[in-house]
Amino acid sequence: MELNPVEIRLLRRFRKMYMVTAFLVSLAMTAVLLLTVFNLPAFGKAGNPAENEVIGRYIEKGLEETGAVNIVAAVILDYRAFDTLGETLVLFTALVAVLMLLKDEAGVFNRRYRERSKFEPEKDQIFRSVAGMLIPCLLVFSIYIIVNGHLSAGGGFAGGAILGATLVLYNIAYGLEKARGFINEKNFLRFITAALLFYSVVKGYSFFTGGNHLPSVIPLGFPGSIFSGGLILPLNITVGIVVACVVYGAFCLFNRGGL
Repeated sequence: MELNPVEIRLLRRFRKMYMVTAFLVSLAMTAVLLLTVFNLPAFGKAGNPAENEVIGRYIEKGLEETGAVNIVAAVILDYRAFDTLGETLVLFTALVAVLMLLKDEAGVFNRRYRERSKFEPEKDQIFRSVAGMLIPCLLVFSIYIIVNGHLSAGGGFAGGAILGATLVLYNIAYGLEKARGFINEKNFLRFITAALLFYSVVKGYSFFTGGNHLPSVIPLGFPGSIFSGGLILPLNITVGIVVACVVYGAFCLFNRGGL
């Protein structure tokens, strides 16, 4: 479809306005950030606070109030759980943006996939054999990192990244058709939507009961056991699902234009 001269002029004008607006917004944000940095207290200045009472509260009361041995997990998924929800929503929003920009229509995707199929790494038997040995180990390790996050170093972000990389390796080694057997587009959207909804509902409930001094009836468990930390374990799992889906989805869209 060809554009008439009036439409071409309007399009060129829009592009110029868009570039000017983007430049001004970026310049304003840069100025605000630089002004903030310049107004921070100097490092080592005598008048700087020597102790942060919030940090002290986390360290002294963290185990008692959250049931998590790992204080970092207690902060991320209990005290500041809504911050973590915002971070996962940022990842989800980034994935949606990539989906809008790079997803091909079904006909175009299938045609391109057929054209590239003979060059796919799945044809390499050595690569498939090595991947077949690595994938189960990586899968178990990613699950361990996710479910062990409230007990030691780890959690949903680290474990989810490993799980997403494992799915990417499976996709590369065994091909898109086999990968679609368990993580096609419908299942992908179900996983990530269910994880975000679960996180929002259960954490909203616990914040409502805590803010109103009501019993949440969610046991904290015995510190150090796998089923401890209240909601931290299931929230770690949901974060891991979101991160894994984002890593895998971004790979598929950038690599092939679809899931």
